[in-house]
Amino acid sequence: MEIVSEFYFPSSDGKTLIHVNQWTPVPGEVRGVVQIAHGVAEYGKRYEPFARFLCAHGFAVVANDHLGHGQSQIEGRPMVYLGDKDGWQHVVDDIETLRRRTAKTFLDKPYFLFGHSMGSFLSRTHLIRYPGVLDGCVLCGTGHMSPAMIAGGKLIADREIRRLGKAAFSVRADDLAFGTYNRAFAPARTKFDWVSASEANVDAYIADPLCGGNTTLGLFRDMLDGLTFITRQSNMDRMDKALPVYFISGDQDPVGDMGRGVQKARDCFRKAGLTDVQMKLYHGLRHEILNEATRQYVYQDVLDWLEARL
Repeated sequence: MEIVSEFYFPSSDGKTLIHVNQWTPVPGEVRGVVQIAHGVAEYGKRYEPFARFLCAHGFAVVANDHLGHGQSQIEGRPMVYLGDKDGWQHVVDDIETLRRRTAKTFLDKPYFLFGHSMGSFLSRTHLIRYPGVLDGCVLCGTGHMSPAMIAGGKLIADREIRRLGKAAFSVRADDLAFGTYNRAFAPARTKFDWVSASEANVDAYIADPLCGGNTTLGLFRDMLDGLTFITRQSNMDRMDKALPVYFISGDQDPVGDMGRGVQKARDCFRKAGLTDVQMKLYHGLRHEILNEATRQYVYQDVLDWLEARL
């Protein structure tokens, strides 16, 4: 059983309210806390089945909707847009605001951050900017981009922003960011076949009005700045060396270059001096491993990892 609640808190952008879902186990004592950072073009409540599973094992769970996502829409701006200025930093600061608020509610409980996809990149930014405040981090569906690829993406994004504006959608930029993901699954049934091997999950994603929206040029550019930040070695060296980190991904996830990008990211963490860095790749699974038919195995692996660090 769990108590399900919702609330809002002010974003660091100074004008938007951030929506949060919280799941608290009852009865019994809370053993730890897991904060979820969701991916691009989705929202926190999509993680409810996973949150309920963790609650059943004594973990309180919180998941906010990032700026421009879910019920945290920026007034006068489109969905899937982080803001006119410093959007990536605002989202990371919002993650930390929620962590501080939740940690006060569950005093002295082990606190873990779980980031999926874009949320994994935001989490990696948080690990650099706020070292020493977590007891562990799970990075799900993450990847690694070379500086040359990031620079090329910035050139295209900047050109399209000059032509269309930050809040606009660009077919060219969208193809650059996501268009290649389906190639490994040709002939594709939908443009989101890369998300999951489960047709039912893909169809549910497409049918959800808060999922799969057009990614704005502003978010695309903000994310590229975030990727630059998290791959710079001098920044990575600022992370807490004692922090346990668990990389999990499908070995058919194009975001992680079918596992190769996940391995590169793991190796970068080890190079930065982190001593407890583990990785697991799931055979045949694509991007949303928490929603695949075999998700219970993923749930259990995450739970085992968390419990080993209580």
